[in-house]
Amino acid sequence: MRSDRQQVPRGASAVDTDTGENQKPQSDEAHSAFTPPLGIPMPPPPEDEHPTSEFAVPGGLTAEAPVEPEGSAFVPPPGVKTPQHNQTTGGFPAITPANGFPVVRLTKDAPWQDRMRTMLRMPVSERPTPERVEQQDETGPAVPRVLDLTLRIAELLLAGGEGAEDVEAAMLGVAHAYGLDRCEPTVTFTLLSVSYQPSLVDDPVTASRTVRRRGTDYTRLSAVFRLVDDITSQEEFTLEEAYRRLAEIRRNRHPYPGWALTVAGGGLAGAASMLVGGDWPVFFAAAIGAMFGDRLAWLASGRGLPEFYQFVAAAMPPAAMGVALSLMNSGLQASAVITGGLFALIPGRALVAGVQDGLTGYYITAAARLLEVGYLIVGIVCGVLTVLYGGVQLDAKLNPEAALRHVERPVIQILAAMLLALTFCILLQQERHTVLFATLNGGVAWVVYGALADTADIPPVAATTVAAGLVGLFGQLLSRYRYASALPYVTAAIGPLLPGSATYFGLLALAQGNLDRGIPFLTQAAALALAIAIGVNLGGEAARLFLKTPGATAAPSDRRAAKRTRGF
Repeated sequence: MRSDRQQVPRGASAVDTDTGENQKPQSDEAHSAFTPPLGIPMPPPPEDEHPTSEFAVPGGLTAEAPVEPEGSAFVPPPGVKTPQHNQTTGGFPAITPANGFPVVRLTKDAPWQDRMRTMLRMPVSERPTPERVEQQDETGPAVPRVLDLTLRIAELLLAGGEGAEDVEAAMLGVAHAYGLDRCEPTVTFTLLSVSYQPSLVDDPVTASRTVRRRGTDYTRLSAVFRLVDDITSQEEFTLEEAYRRLAEIRRNRHPYPGWALTVAGGGLAGAASMLVGGDWPVFFAAAIGAMFGDRLAWLASGRGLPEFYQFVAAAMPPAAMGVALSLMNSGLQASAVITGGLFALIPGRALVAGVQDGLTGYYITAAARLLEVGYLIVGIVCGVLTVLYGGVQLDAKLNPEAALRHVERPVIQILAAMLLALTFCILLQQERHTVLFATLNGGVAWVVYGALADTADIPPVAATTVAAGLVGLFGQLLSRYRYASALPYVTAAIGPLLPGSATYFGLLALAQGNLDRGIPFLTQAAALALAIAIGVNLGGEAARLFLKTPGATAAPSDRRAAKRTRGF
């Protein structure tokens, strides 16, 4: 059987019968193992080119319905819209924005205290990103310099008697103004610290500063408030300009000289003696005793004695003046003279700040402030009791029953209350344009107290709380209108409400060995002091809660409340 294909020897060329051309045979390397030989047709392509997976469902079987994913507590239910709801598609955005969803919108119309207090009462992860204009220099100022400026500003505020929450709000505002978003300030009685962490994976930068010296200068305090307001509100406020303003604030002298402070202390004691029923001779006697006490305290301060001994020295001359008038049988009210001297020494500013810190949750700072108040009051007690004990040994006619005698002289007492507030403003080194408002606020406080205690027969503690609440309300209104601190408008105005007479008669009863009468008087003095502090704080909180800032567009209900644990 002969094959149809003619064999061709090696090395010879094959001739194609159709074309007549010679073709070389292909080598064995040109053939693939998967290629069929010549003359055998190609197999048909498979219906499914993809191999079958072992996880595929065999034919004839129905796949199970997909399990519905478990819902998340953070996903809003269908049909519920949020402020971030996509108005175009009707759904929610596919991704979360880089800066997160801001919970609160902080407008520039509100004072920086309210804006920063809102952020301060929120965790770091929930704080909205502040609205800032993009700077051309993306690097920004150095982090250590910003933290140093923040601590220097906070030191002046805390040393001036500002509350811990407002100090932390100022620190947070300055840090945010210069781009430090993840910032945590901490304020205690003597230590300030601030920590900045760029992200969760970066190392934090922490700086601290110790407040070693405190002073009473509300002019400097107001200047620092204006500086913080400019830093937080102006778009281009450089760090160098902030340091320059801060250096000018530190270099400024007190607005009133030393002799004016001494005269103001005497006027305060004289006005306080008029409030408790004294006449003009009593006014001058109390003024002279207070001025002697002020000069003696300055002498003790110049010798480097602690503040406790300064209060002991300042309390002795007014008490000695009252004992001397009693020994001379001059017919003047010695109790009014001593009470007037105590009015000038009671640390009402520190007391209000301490109670305010306690009400806002800063318990360590509040405890330290109240402990300081306790030490200063003990110093006053030591000075007064030393003199009163000597007067009792000399048979001075000091009668604690005089506290039961009440004299109603509305016009004289209102004028005396305004004079007391005026002299208190000078002692606090306030700016001159704030003195008038604080003086009127003190007159209003005494009018309200007199109307409630004398006319309506309301207990003194309740009447003091209402009067102090109005003082705090008016002071907060004035501060919000001027974008300044409320302390210059409040501290001097509560002067007429201070418990000077109850403190004196309690100390006198203790000096005479009458504990049954002395302890109720001292308890009443403590209750009145707490009523003043709580009333001032309540008035300020009411102003922030219900009243809108003049010229602001945001509603007052947008203010974020503090998250508290209710004690557990």
